[in-house]
Amino acid sequence: MADVIDHKIYGDDLQLVEIELDPGEGVRAEAGTMTYMETGIEMQTTTGGGIFKGLKRAITGESFFITTFLNNGNGKSHVAFAAPYPGKIIPVDMTDFGGQILCQKDSFLCAAQGIEIEVALTKRIGAGIFGGEGFILQRLEGDGMAFMHAGGTVIEKDLAAGETLRVDTGCLVAFGADVDYDIQFIGGFQNALFGGEGLFLTHMTGPGKVFLQSLPFSRIADRVLAAARFKQIGEQKGVAGLGGEILGNILSGN
Repeated sequence: MADVIDHKIYGDDLQLVEIELDPGEGVRAEAGTMTYMETGIEMQTTTGGGIFKGLKRAITGESFFITTFLNNGNGKSHVAFAAPYPGKIIPVDMTDFGGQILCQKDSFLCAAQGIEIEVALTKRIGAGIFGGEGFILQRLEGDGMAFMHAGGTVIEKDLAAGETLRVDTGCLVAFGADVDYDIQFIGGFQNALFGGEGLFLTHMTGPGKVFLQSLPFSRIADRVLAAARFKQIGEQKGVAGLGGEILGNILSGN
């Protein structure tokens, strides 16, 4: 029987999901995503299925542990989760995806207690070697509700059989298990060298649903690092020195 949990999403671009748990009901979440919990909720931190599963998550950059929030009280109680950067929360009923969905490793927020959370390696060599952020995926499997987080605005695409969508790898949030996934070279010397979009794109082929995000955290981080580096160079060399370096970079093609 599906583990259906009642929930409410608060906010617009800095969202939080509050989940209502009946006595004996629980929800699983990545470590560090919980915002608050009411009386009766107890935390149970485990590897989520043995040391091997924990090690697989740790190797891929995820937390070694999965935390279960279980309502051990006599009445309904609430627990809330929020993502660490601006964006939208995507509620997904797993039954709409045949009980299985794949998501970027940083997209998973929380899910009903009965949903298994596995590390899924891509099926194709190209995706594994050149996928970048898309190389490591999480497979959610089971019945009930799951919640993912996307940066910026969420875009849903329903792909028909054989229909292909080319996506920047970082903009991919999640997709149904029936959607074929591969990484392909963008093609063209000028595109590769000056396009600013990387050398490879993710090719998603239907049928199935694909969730995209308009502003992945990696783009935010890149802009912050670039601004910090620009400021640091300016402080070290002064305005004149910085202007000379910028001009030199332009003339040298850097």
